[in-house]
Amino acid sequence: MPQRLATPADVATALARVGGDLSGFAVDLHWYDVVGSTNDVAAQLAAAGARQGTVVVAEAQTAGRGRLGRGWHSPPGAGLYTSVVFRPEGRTVTSVAGSAPGGSAASLLTLMAGVAVAEGVERATGLRAGLKWPNDLVIEAPAGRPWGARRKLAGILAEGATLGPRLDYVILGIGINLRPSAFPSALAAQATSLEEELGRPADAATVLAQCLAGLARGWHDLAAGRRIEVLERWRERGAASFGRPVAWQGPGGALEGTTLGLDDDGALLVDRSGGVERIVAGEVTWL
Repeated sequence: MPQRLATPADVATALARVGGDLSGFAVDLHWYDVVGSTNDVAAQLAAAGARQGTVVVAEAQTAGRGRLGRGWHSPPGAGLYTSVVFRPEGRTVTSVAGSAPGGSAASLLTLMAGVAVAEGVERATGLRAGLKWPNDLVIEAPAGRPWGARRKLAGILAEGATLGPRLDYVILGIGINLRPSAFPSALAAQATSLEEELGRPADAATVLAQCLAGLARGWHDLAAGRRIEVLERWRERGAASFGRPVAWQGPGGALEGTTLGLDDDGALLVDRSGGVERIVAGEVTWL
């Protein structure tokens, strides 16, 4: 385990400002200068009994990752690299996952986190980000430019562990690009950063605090059975993704269709020649 550092004073101040909204989240905050992956550190803490709402933050990652094992470029000072421990136990598993086929705590937590982080970024900076299923914050293309010109601002990765038949914990990893150096030049056409979009410096401590407060609110919404309300907020921010062509791998090979939106369990609905497919996991390519 890397050496834990004291929480920076500006972060402690920003967390105190939103303290009433944190509802126990970030009471146990682990700050590091460099780790392999904040998700890995958070998973180690969770396996050792860390409480719900435990937060891991690193100033840099040497082995950051996104979905499907892709690397997440994480140089010092260029982004926010954060992971949060969730424990959807007992009745909470039912309220989070629902009973319909394909519903899962991890997938719905991912969608909730997208809403929470987008709302947190907007509260902290005024910048409104859209959402792309299942886990990306995006800045939509300016008027007159093709839809495919939108760029990625942040990504979310949910990884869970079970204990027998029970879901033990879910780690939500969040990577937010703060500055243009957050991504290699080869990704400049696909990625963006807060400071690039704002045209001014971003207060990273405030962004972190508002995102954590958003996660706390979103978790309590799901735990209280307000899943549909959370999904409606996702649909509002993800509306630009609906009615778009996509491709994915089905059991028999490559498939294509047009997105219709989300169902009430968070699955992506796709129209294929009059039939509707539910995509609950896997890779989707937006054409």
